[in-house]
Amino acid sequence: MTGRTEWPGDSPDSSRAEKELSPQEPAERARAICLRLLTGTPRTRKQLADALRKREIPDEVAEEVLSRFEDVGLIDDAAFADAWVESRHHGRGLARRALARELRTKGVDPSLIQEAVGQLDSEQEEITARELVDRKLRATRGLDRDRRLRRLAGMLARKGYAEGMALRVVRQALEEEGEDTEGLE
Repeated sequence: MTGRTEWPGDSPDSSRAEKELSPQEPAERARAICLRLLTGTPRTRKQLADALRKREIPDEVAEEVLSRFEDVGLIDDAAFADAWVESRHHGRGLARRALARELRTKGVDPSLIQEAVGQLDSEQEEITARELVDRKLRATRGLDRDRRLRRLAGMLARKGYAEGMALRVVRQALEEEGEDTEGLE
């Protein structure tokens, strides 16, 4: 005995455990699955639907449970997308393009993605890019100019920043350090 509450889905035999929990009531199983998943972290409707499908909850039951969860506010893809953008932009420095890609993989509706990433304007994105470059700049000292440019611009590209903005921000940072940026394209 581990001293903790066992939840459906905690063990490799989670499907069997959930079926034993209430073999006659798939709606109860679906609610339990959704509540357990939402306890750990917010999830999109698609993520929950995928989890229910994986656990062989009938589609019509899953749809009914998910709709009810939306009605009472336990599932809110718009709020999820807004919080995701806020968290991942400020926490990881991701640009709008990378944030949109992540939200698409989570099944968020394209119009909600556009609204959420629209919270970030180009100016805020450039400020964040500059902060990222400033933090990484010290680690590139001692390298030749071109290698520093590639490393810093590559870091920004991996975070979803457009090439033009990345090169402009890196070039400005290098100039402020006294690097000669003549001839950099």
